[in-house]
Amino acid sequence: MADTRTIADFSARLPDGADIPLADRLGKVVLVVNTASQCGFTPQYAGLEALWRRFGPQGLEILAFPCNQFGGQEPGNADEIAQFCQVNFGVSFPLMAKVEVNGPGAPPLWTWLKGAARGIFGTRKVKWNFTKFLIGRDGRVVRRFAPSVKPEKIAAAVEALM
Repeated sequence: MADTRTIADFSARLPDGADIPLADRLGKVVLVVNTASQCGFTPQYAGLEALWRRFGPQGLEILAFPCNQFGGQEPGNADEIAQFCQVNFGVSFPLMAKVEVNGPGAPPLWTWLKGAARGIFGTRKVKWNFTKFLIGRDGRVVRRFAPSVKPEKIAAAVEALM
């Protein structure tokens, strides 16, 4: 049986611990990313910010979820992460609470994302930091992008959904 859920069926946790429903993201294009501050892919924050500034006024939402599961590359607390992202990359899109994206501690949103857009060889796991999930205005996952795919390389896919 096909999974008929959309992003509207989930919530996300803010750094202060509050849960926010994602139902208000319906009608928008959403890019969900697991991030880390001490990763070789960390400079992608600049590309994500550029996407946000370019397409945000047209309805793009970026939800960044710091994650420390890959090489311990996100050891900071919420304030340290936010300060690092703002000072080094001018990040103005929302940073969510730190999450586990694999294993039993993964929130339902991440379990759904991984099942809706599987990785290489059909894997349901997130391979590394900066895995990106693009969600269309209908709330369904359109595509998964590998960590090595820079945000500027997905601009055309984002624009196609605008």
